[in-house]
Amino acid sequence: MMRKILFAMALGFSMSAMGQVLQVTSIERVNMPEKAAVAAISPQGDYLLLTSATNQGLTKLDLTNGESQTLSTAPSAGHNVKISPDGQTVVYREGSFNKKHLRMSTLKSVNLATGASQVLVKPTRDLQGYAVDATSAGVVNKGKFSKKALGNAKAQNVPVLSINKGQLMITVNGKTRKLSPNGDQFSYMWASLSPDGTKVLYYQAAHGTYVCNLDGSNVRKVGKMRAPVWYDNNTVVGMLDLDDGEFIYASTIVAATLDGMTQTLTDDATIAMYPHAADGKIAFSTPAGEAYIINVTK
Repeated sequence: MMRKILFAMALGFSMSAMGQVLQVTSIERVNMPEKAAVAAISPQGDYLLLTSATNQGLTKLDLTNGESQTLSTAPSAGHNVKISPDGQTVVYREGSFNKKHLRMSTLKSVNLATGASQVLVKPTRDLQGYAVDATSAGVVNKGKFSKKALGNAKAQNVPVLSINKGQLMITVNGKTRKLSPNGDQFSYMWASLSPDGTKVLYYQAAHGTYVCNLDGSNVRKVGKMRAPVWYDNNTVVGMLDLDDGEFIYASTIVAATLDGMTQTLTDDATIAMYPHAADGKIAFSTPAGEAYIINVTK
């Protein structure tokens, strides 16, 4: 179960009504059996996926009854986890080493209702990106696109964003091309499609967060935030973190609209990092292994 903490004055952290992006109603600390980091929140906001600070292992934590379920104990299982729109299927990678001691990645899925597991991609050196919809996973492996049906469903064409040698790539209708809207001289990360599938959100290393159309046009800077994710088709959340070159000593969760409004959602008392968004909820972690949920309305 979750308990509310601290934030009777949470609304005081909003900017002005003119600049308010989201209405913060409460911030709750998640009661967890042990220290962990948030890897994802379900689209319905009823469970979290937790992992270690190094992305080892993956555990489902039910937010309604506090029950936990181990999905994987493997390295990298908490990195870039994807959840199907109905919340029933989790797609994740598992790290391993081959006989030559080279790092490999296996892409797997698990149906939370039945417990059925699938290997979507066998161990590979070049798992560059994947996306999930209601019936399938679209995967870019070694620069090649493939469709993987989830369970007994028929695979569909899923647009996929991937990173190849620091460059942002997009696969549409099975064809992969370079996107890199700000130029090939930059590195890209944290790329994702908007919920309606019409825009690309990404972070340009050392510069900030941007959004563009699927063809790379209409590039707009959203802000300096890192680890950005979509809240809805017009709203992005991310973190503004500060470090001394070795340790992060401050970080807040911020929200921004595509037309330029920004808002800080947390205060300086908590080092709030790596947000994950669902309808009405934003989950984040702290370096101390705590997890919180910001309850919001628009």
